[in-house]
Order: sequence, then structure tokens, then C-alpha cells
Amino acid sequence: MTRRSLSPTERVDWLRLSRTSGVGPVTFARLIERFETASRAIDALPELSKRGGRTKPLKAVSRNQAEDELADLERTGARLLCACEPDFPADLAALDPPPPVITVKGPLELRDNPVCAMVGARNASAAGLRFAGDLARGLGERGVLIASGLARGIDGAAHAASLETGTIAVLAGGLTSIYPPEHEALYHAIAEQGLLVSESPPRYSPQARDFPRRNRLISGLSLGVLVVEAAERSGSLITARYALEQNREVMAVPGSPMDPRARGSNRLLQDGAALIQSVDDILDILSGARRPKLQEPSGADYEDEFDHPDALDNAVSDIRERIAELLSPTPVSRDELARLTQAPTRIVLAALVELELAGRCEIWPNGMVCSL
Repeated sequence: MTRRSLSPTERVDWLRLSRTSGVGPVTFARLIERFETASRAIDALPELSKRGGRTKPLKAVSRNQAEDELADLERTGARLLCACEPDFPADLAALDPPPPVITVKGPLELRDNPVCAMVGARNASAAGLRFAGDLARGLGERGVLIASGLARGIDGAAHAASLETGTIAVLAGGLTSIYPPEHEALYHAIAEQGLLVSESPPRYSPQARDFPRRNRLISGLSLGVLVVEAAERSGSLITARYALEQNREVMAVPGSPMDPRARGSNRLLQDGAALIQSVDDILDILSGARRPKLQEPSGADYEDEFDHPDALDNAVSDIRERIAELLSPTPVSRDELARLTQAPTRIVLAALVELELAGRCEIWPNGMVCSL
């Protein structure tokens, strides 16, 4: 994705496309790759969704809706960042694919300072809360920003301890949606001293499916993820899994084998996560971490690999329904679909984009796909 500043009109179109139902991060990135601008991608949505099997052709959200959202952000002192723009956090922009847009509020600048994510149990122990706070405070004093999810427990302790040195709260809902309610004072303090980040519209209330998306942003903003107390089925382990997929460092604090709140974090250590007992341990790990590199555009458009301009559409048409038949609620990888259909991965992905626009599947950023 080419990094460049967008004109006001282009930013409205970028927002319109990103807020359109059925346009997830993968589909958004492929539409921009194919059509080069959000405006041209918006024009193509009705036909692409119709090919995918949608009865009523898909249309992007209106220009008025997008302009209203931008005005709402301005009124609340927040701003929109598009994935192609120079001000978009470089570590997030390097994800494949990056979130198309984020909204941010607060004075903290994401420039050269390293970021460490700290996550853990909501029902954390007193010892876990104290240790998480000590680590966050110590890292902040050494120039490391702390990212977390504003949840109860470890998240809140990490944010509170790093307020003075720099903390980033990634929200599952919109910037004006405070969750959990008991963190209202902390939320406002971060807005004044740190940075609030969201992938959702400003007034959107979070639902259960939004928290994994939040976790992907937490790890994506960071050089590494530290887990302090996590049960075996904890959301913190989802953040750690995203970190592995994104080639970030994964660290964990050991806990008592008799405490259920430590079973997930201890399992991470068994699986190879770095064992953390002090701030210096974390700094040693982060010092060896490599900043993710931005994906460079290939320079070739979709049609370059085909004999004539309609070749892509013809190739997709030949396998689209076969792919739809192979999908189920159980996720399957795009590579597996390519193997089963004996079609190039690019053609499979183009067919999946049409099916997602039609509301027939969901394409996950980690390369998995499931039916809806």
C-alpha cells in the first residue's frame, strides 16, 4: 500500500469504503490494490457484490455519513488516520493487512519510542496487579510506551502506572464508548495525557466479536506482548497469538501452578515465550526485536498476469461457486482453498472478496476464511 497524504475528498472516500458492511481489512486492501483509489473501488462495489451472489447490490455508506463521522471526531478533539497516510503508526501499517482506518484521541505521538503491550487477567491477584504496575512504571521511566486494552485488572494497572510516561489504550468500541464504566476516570486521564485508539466509529458500543479485533491492534502497535496472569482461555492469549502471527516478541510472567489465573501464562512459557522477572528482562527482549517493515507495492496490477482485461473476472467466475461450496462455519485457510480448487491464490482471493461483499463469507486477517 503506497504511503501518501490524502486530499479531503479522498479521505472521505477512504472512510466510506472502510465503513461499508462486508468490507473487512483483507477485502479493503485487495480493493485498493486492484482499483488503486477508494473512489474507484466504491464504484465497483455493486457489480462485485452482485457477482458474489448478493441479491441487492452493495453500496458504500453515503458521503454524508462519512462527513458526519469526521465532524463528530473533530467536535470531540479526535482525528482519523488512514492506513496509507504518513501519520498512521508505522508498526500498524506494516500488518498484512493493516486496519484501513483508526481514530485516535490524545497528545501522545507514536513516533520513535518503542511500545510494549501489557495484558492479563481481569480478576488479577493483588500480587499480579502490583507487579504489572511496577513493570509498566519501570518501562516508562526507560522510554518505553505501554499499550493495553483498558480492561479491568492487569490492563488498568498497566495504564495507571504509565500515565506520566506514556500509555496507549486500544478500545473495542468507539472513542466515546467508555468500557468498562468503572474506568471512566482512567479513560479521561489517558485522553489528556496519553492516547486512545479505536478501529470503530466514534459512538459504536463494543460487542463480543470486537475484542479480538482490539487485541490485534494492541499487538500490532507493539514490539512485544507481555502477559501477566492469564487463564487457559483468556483473551490475553488471543493477543499473544496475534503477536506470534505478526512476528512480535511474546513474553510472560511465571505464576503459581496452583493459581488458575496463571495457567495460560505458564503455558505460554512452556511453548517458548520469554520468561520475565524484571524490567531489564523486558528491555533485553525488546532491544533485539526488529521493527516490522512496511509492505512495498508489487508494482503489478491484477490484469498483468492475464491475457486480456477480462481475464481476472473470467477466472474468478469459473471457481467462485466451487469455493462457496467448500466453505463452512469452520475456518479454512486460503491456501487450502487454492489447493482444493487448483487455482492460483490470487484468483481464490479475488473470488473470496466477491463472496465477502455478498455477505456469504468472512475473510480473517490471518488468512483463514469461514462461511456466514
